Amino acid sequence: MQQREITTYQKVFLDIRRQFWRAGYPGADLEARELICAASGKSREEFYRDRALYLSPETEDAVRALARRHLDGEPVAYLIGEWEFYGLTLEVTPAVLIPRVDTEVLAEAAIRFAGTLKKCRLLDLCTGSGCVGLAAAANVSGCRALLGDVSQEALTVCRRNVRRCGLTDRVKAETLDALALPPPFTGAFDCITCNPPYIPRADLETLDRPVKDFEPLLALCGGEDGLDFYRAAAKNWKNVLTENGRMYFEVGIGQAEEVWRLMDGEGFLDIRVLPDTQGIDRVVYGTFRRGAIL
Repeated sequence: MQQREITTYQKVFLDIRRQFWRAGYPGADLEARELICAASGKSREEFYRDRALYLSPETEDAVRALARRHLDGEPVAYLIGEWEFYGLTLEVTPAVLIPRVDTEVLAEAAIRFAGTLKKCRLLDLCTGSGCVGLAAAANVSGCRALLGDVSQEALTVCRRNVRRCGLTDRVKAETLDALALPPPFTGAFDCITCNPPYIPRADLETLDRPVKDFEPLLALCGGEDGLDFYRAAAKNWKNVLTENGRMYFEVGIGQAEEVWRLMDGEGFLDIRVLPDTQGIDRVVYGTFRRGAIL
């Protein structure tokens, strides 16, 4: 029986990276590194330190098994069970959307606003992993946040992320439906953020396989035209905003103008649009000045 050749971390990394490049994965370097770290139990620093060392056959098998799953479409974030967002390392599972760089535009806008207030009570609707609300609370010491979602599986992940970030004293997660009226216990908020499901129903089948087959449908489908959650939140949840409170939405490509009109129709003022790093309109926000209606 031929003895198996032992190889180094670097050679395995280069081989897997090459496979990912050939498959058209733009983040091949990062993805190959993250899978090796997950399979070997190494930190990134340890991986770079130990690249010239040999890895055990068992570790190599584990790395290559993860690589095959990724080549079959499974996102790296779900394979390793965590992902970074705005400086936080958060748990992710198939119960929640994978935090994306685009959503950091929403978090950044909320952080800027919350930082202008001595104290800020923030509500993050459709919270998923909790990434936006946790980023705000982690970066603004005077911010207290309520994170809401209808998915109990997502809330389980979210609550673990609250503990993981050490924010249990200022952040809570509760069952909240962005399509429904606010329950009485919520109280009033200076800032509401929302990255809702916004994919039109007919477009779901056109999504890339990693999104369509692995990310939660509940967090993707925004109704027939993709605007169901914007309509409901702008109409119903404005009533728990304080005077001069703000509502921030992340929007899909081509939706900014329609969401702007919805907010305008609900009485929001000073409505603005913010682009993402690609210059695509990504966040729409407005100020509510008619006083809270609780």
